[in-house]
Amino acid sequence: MFVSRRRWILKTCGTTTPLRCVRAVLGLARDVAGHARVHNVFYSRREFARPAAQLQPHDNFDSEVKLLDSFFGDGRAYIMGPEKDCWYLYTLLPLEGTVDALEKEHSDASEGGLMEPDQTIEILMSDLDPAESGIDKIIPGMVIDDFLFDPCGYSMNGVAKDGCYMTIHITPERSCSYVSFESNVPVSSYDEVIARVLQAFRPAKFVLTVFATPDSPGASAARELKKFPALGAYCPLESQHCRFSGYELQYALYAKFPS
Repeated sequence: MFVSRRRWILKTCGTTTPLRCVRAVLGLARDVAGHARVHNVFYSRREFARPAAQLQPHDNFDSEVKLLDSFFGDGRAYIMGPEKDCWYLYTLLPLEGTVDALEKEHSDASEGGLMEPDQTIEILMSDLDPAESGIDKIIPGMVIDDFLFDPCGYSMNGVAKDGCYMTIHITPERSCSYVSFESNVPVSSYDEVIARVLQAFRPAKFVLTVFATPDSPGASAARELKKFPALGAYCPLESQHCRFSGYELQYALYAKFPS
């Protein structure tokens, strides 16, 4: 969990139920921090490896959307990619070209100084190399807090002096090995970050998403993924680009080229 002046981030794994805490978090934001208005919401996940094991409201995406709408009104729900490797997104931001009050809210927030340059990369990897290593080298200089689960599993949160974060969750079982990596480090190119992540875990397949505002250092990174040498060993199976009000999003699915 990462808490800052204008943002709250929660990353979980397994069969936890993160959306059940939304009411409590909104209450804390209002009563403790004095924030009565939510400007943006991003809830995303990939298709569960074991969907039947999930608890409500995470038993299906429709249930998750219904719960989120009960707090935030009429949000936007999107599904990207093929069925078994799809990525789900719920947000308050409309796709560009949709005219409604939310676009005006975003404009007002930007003019009032509430919106800041923002970018996030997420790499969701499966079928890992069992000899993974090099996590500390992905983004050097971060203060790291990590935890090794019993009987297996690993999670790590890292924070830099400038407030940027990195978080990693690992499920190492051979039958369903999986790693999620996420960071908002403000780089103009993600090639080195992607190279270090893939070198550390050497997945057979992964989903890559990049969010960026037009004024962020990585504003063009989402459109330049195909130019990154770090992706040269992988074949792009699926790619989708979306422009929201104030953000661009790139979704891509990659698999390792046959040897």
